[in-house]
Amino acid sequence: MVLKMSSLFLRTLREDPADAEVTSHRLLVRAGYVRRVAPGIFTMLPMGLRVLRNVERVIREEMNAIGGQELEFPALLPREPYEATGRWTEYGDTLFRLKDRRQADYLLGPTHEEMFTLAVKDLCSSYKDLPLTLYQIQTKYRDEARPRAGVLRGREFVMKDSYSFDVDDDGLRAAYARHREAYIKVFDRFGLDYVICSAVSGAMGGSASEEFLAICDIGEDTFVRCANGDYAANVEAVVTPPPAALPIEGQPAAQVVDTPDTPTIETLVDLFNTREDLRRADRDWAAGDTLKNVLLMLTLPDGKREPLAVGVPGDREVDLRRLEAQVAPAEVAPMSEAEFAQHPALVKGYIGPGALGEKNPSGIRYLVDPRVVDGTTWITGADEPGKHVVHLVAGRDFTPDGTVEAVRVADGDLCPIDGGALEQARGIEIGHIFQLGRKYAQALGLSVLDQNGKAQIVTMGSYGIGVTRALAVVAEQTADERGLCWPRELSPADVHVVAAGKTEEIRAGAERLATQLEAAGLSVLLDDRKDVSPGVKFNDSELLGVPTIVVVGKRLADGMVEIRDRKSGSKEEVAADAAVAVVQNAVTTSR
Repeated sequence: MVLKMSSLFLRTLREDPADAEVTSHRLLVRAGYVRRVAPGIFTMLPMGLRVLRNVERVIREEMNAIGGQELEFPALLPREPYEATGRWTEYGDTLFRLKDRRQADYLLGPTHEEMFTLAVKDLCSSYKDLPLTLYQIQTKYRDEARPRAGVLRGREFVMKDSYSFDVDDDGLRAAYARHREAYIKVFDRFGLDYVICSAVSGAMGGSASEEFLAICDIGEDTFVRCANGDYAANVEAVVTPPPAALPIEGQPAAQVVDTPDTPTIETLVDLFNTREDLRRADRDWAAGDTLKNVLLMLTLPDGKREPLAVGVPGDREVDLRRLEAQVAPAEVAPMSEAEFAQHPALVKGYIGPGALGEKNPSGIRYLVDPRVVDGTTWITGADEPGKHVVHLVAGRDFTPDGTVEAVRVADGDLCPIDGGALEQARGIEIGHIFQLGRKYAQALGLSVLDQNGKAQIVTMGSYGIGVTRALAVVAEQTADERGLCWPRELSPADVHVVAAGKTEEIRAGAERLATQLEAAGLSVLLDDRKDVSPGVKFNDSELLGVPTIVVVGKRLADGMVEIRDRKSGSKEEVAADAAVAVVQNAVTTSR
């Protein structure tokens, strides 16, 4: 059925919505695709729903192609399965929690690992039932602290989540590879510019993990890629190649020196470079020669708090988000003054490794940057007011409790694959794949009998695509100064016919052409509005973003219509009786 704009539930806006922060939010509202209900909650209007259904169609086609079977779980879920896996607590304030009339605890599903696991446990008992891949496309709920950017970061959103179930790790790796290839096909069909990045699993758990990030300046995710093109990773997953350990023998003895009035790394380095007795013979001291010890507090899912000290070179800063990914599900924050005062062994401004570590006076766990290897020598706090120690050697004078990836990644850092220079970019997460392993199967008792009749814990993979987010990301990447510009696969219609005139002949000709296009198997949007000027209709056709526009105007009297390509802006006059064939060819060749 031809979509007629005279009766379509659609209103376009000339002005940007006041709360719009990004291009996709601005244009999806202006073009009448979505409407805000509350922060992070949007209504999909008819045109938006058509695009959303196309996103889902592409995903279903590729999931079915790898043997996925679709089902759908409820969004309202009981507490008990999430309690068994620990995520009732781990998710913290992100969960929407509620009680029924009997005061039993429920949640609105943020993700469904537990439900998939229990479903397979109920129905599968033998290795012959596996491998198995199940998926759903369903609304999820997460109480985002800062919902923003329209449907890019909402509290209610549609997601595709799939799960693979295998007897052994080889099966898991094969399922992971199939999903990875399917995701590549999905995002290629969306026409997205994206990168596949190594990632951390976070609260999901598991081992191997990769993110699909759409490259976008407004993205909340920072990733790095090697200039040589063989490595990409989310900053939380960047691995620092540690330098080789240095010989400890022959290193100068550690020396405590007076360093008054050195509240910053810069003032400390200046002092060492200006005092004759502290200067180096080979070069000036630099901030990277100092070891800065940062005091933090971890908040565990059960609410308990524990201190953590992180030692990093003085020319680097601690990235709390990156550190948080390493200690998940704990949250990280700077240590408060009151908390600092509870540790008398710590001297503000002069904290050194001598007071840190679980076996040292403060008893605070002490983790260092991977660059702090045995044999490296440092200037750092001497744990006395107004004093620092120089020539403090790792592995000789102090031993940390371990290492942690916590410093802010910088352009020019070394690639862990080939030593090339890393460069940073920003992206929006559109997909994430995990090799979960046996975490959820173990917690929920999912096992099958193998060939020998022995129970084997099933190994799982988890694979997600943000469906509503993908819609917004496509809009973000493809829009131009005139409006939306949908790729053919996702467009709400194949062709937009514009009746650019007020005469009955033009309107009848436009409707006749629209009917012919539909009969040829194309989906058609017809602007048949009577009291709207051609200029407004042209503006709306560009704002709505259908890839092919056919203008039926005054030249119809000469048997001609105009075909416009929304993306390139090119225009071509063709005979009206040849328009269907020309449009069909345009649709076919651009898919």
